Amino acid sequence: MTKNEFALAFNEVLEEKQLSKDIILTAIESAMVSAYRRAVNASTAQHVEAKVDPDTGKVAIYAEKEVVDSVLDDRTEVLLEDARKVNPEAQLNDMVIVETTPADFGRVAAQTARQVIQQRIREAERSNQMQYFERQVGEIVSGIIQAANAQGTTIGLDMKAEGVMPNNQKIPGERLKLHDRVRAVVMEVKDGSRGPQIVLSRAHRNFLRRLLENEVPEIYHGIVEIRAIAREPGARAKVAVSATQAGVDPVGACVGIKGVRIQAIVKELHDEKIDIIQWDPDPVVYISKAISPARVSGVYLADGESARTATVVVGEDQLSLAIGRDGQNARLAAKLTGWRIDIKSLTEAAGDSLAKMQNDPPLAAMLPAVAEAMPQIQEILAKKAEGRPVTPEEYSALSQFVDRVERRTIQIKEEAVRAEEERTAAARAEVPLAAFEMPLDQAGIKEHVFNILVEAGFETVGDLMLSLKSEPNKVLGLPGIGPKAMQSIEESLAALTFPEAQPEHVAAEEVPVAEVEQPEPVAVEETPVAEKPGEVRKESKKVVEEPEDENAKDGVSLDELFKMKPEIFQSSGESDEDADKKKGKKKKKSSVELVLDEERGEVVGRKKHKRGDEAGEEDW
Repeated sequence: MTKNEFALAFNEVLEEKQLSKDIILTAIESAMVSAYRRAVNASTAQHVEAKVDPDTGKVAIYAEKEVVDSVLDDRTEVLLEDARKVNPEAQLNDMVIVETTPADFGRVAAQTARQVIQQRIREAERSNQMQYFERQVGEIVSGIIQAANAQGTTIGLDMKAEGVMPNNQKIPGERLKLHDRVRAVVMEVKDGSRGPQIVLSRAHRNFLRRLLENEVPEIYHGIVEIRAIAREPGARAKVAVSATQAGVDPVGACVGIKGVRIQAIVKELHDEKIDIIQWDPDPVVYISKAISPARVSGVYLADGESARTATVVVGEDQLSLAIGRDGQNARLAAKLTGWRIDIKSLTEAAGDSLAKMQNDPPLAAMLPAVAEAMPQIQEILAKKAEGRPVTPEEYSALSQFVDRVERRTIQIKEEAVRAEEERTAAARAEVPLAAFEMPLDQAGIKEHVFNILVEAGFETVGDLMLSLKSEPNKVLGLPGIGPKAMQSIEESLAALTFPEAQPEHVAAEEVPVAEVEQPEPVAVEETPVAEKPGEVRKESKKVVEEPEDENAKDGVSLDELFKMKPEIFQSSGESDEDADKKKGKKKKKSSVELVLDEERGEVVGRKKHKRGDEAGEEDW
């Protein structure tokens, strides 16, 4: 093969397999090494290399051999003069790498290496496919339908890869024909024996999300944000959107001029109806819009422990529209908002509110004006039950009645919850903090009672004490807990003692004060400013600058002492106290005072400690 022929063939393989030049060369060289080992029956322990010239296609084989005087096996031995052509410093018994390309190796290699080269190229293709489609997870890809069977549809993708779309991930009612081009979102990529296994979907809500991003530039650039998607493939979908910039209509941006943007998505989804609503932080407004296209009279929220329930009241003519076919509209609205939605007609809600007022005298007492309207509401409901026409004014009266009763009921529940939280907080305040850190097994409770409490979810002594203070009947109501067991629990808890938390804080604050006993030199910068700062700073500098020098301890002479004014010493003491107060006793309370030593007849500087304040004052 000439230079140009090999180069053309090599480049053709690169373009066909969509692989890099280094991967192909590495595969060819590895194949040539395998072909050489098979051709000469070389040992696998021997180091063999192959070099391929990408321009000419010439193959050279290099093998590691031992330097000897006479060659017995040319596969593993080489003469000294031949070895020194490669390495001039080679000696006997050294190991050198020399070229050992057989004479007819080109034809042998072409026959032996074809399978190895094809295998390596297939492995490289699979690796590239795996890396490429792993980056495409969650994105839309386009492909051509190759086959369809009971398990799913096979779609040919880029890089000669194949994706599988299971039947449950197809849009119901959609018929896909062979050789049609379809779009789908990549759900999962797994490594298989025959290459990457790519799972595609057209029924997932992320497919609708990516279609909106492709069709609506505002969503792609982040001006409009998709807050939630609820979808039943092939039938209907609801999308909640919001704008991140003021003055942008998120719903209008998604719909487009004359609905051109949303119609393109509807066509792609096999005529699936799509409701675009504006997201709102207020749950009442958000749920009202999620029920669209039905008009809502009122939304009343009940945030319980297990689930959040929203009671939606609609007019008689809007009830079927709000529920939807087979409850589809209400079901999608519940998925979109995360609330459990209970839809009632206005007359049904009015009947329930009327029953609440009749069965709850305290509630009726709180709403005297509403109680006066009860006869009118009963008359309207009777007319509706008899099939007589109801005027719009009467419907308005029903709506106002329901609104007042439901809002007051919700307010009463919120106040009860708030009162319960306050009662629990007050009970928690009476329980020592250390009790919540003490395991229940250290309380000394009898074993059978302890097992019952642990099964009920009590882990610490604090949990049990809090329950006894806030809900004593909760513990008494446990199976196996009677009056005697309650008495035993109370006696065990009464015998416990807990360390108080306050002394620990006091001790922490007094730690710096305890260190005052160790005298240290006072820095000049920390000397407090007195009424005559110049004089005090001057004297303190004399004492502190060289504390190790005996002359510095002498301070000032008697002549200078008699020239000093008494205010100097008083101001120094006051400034020390003020500084201590400002520092919150966090620094060491030590200062310098001047004391007259009668034996020496001189004034000396001494440390002034907390314990010696009174004695120092008496000396002066």
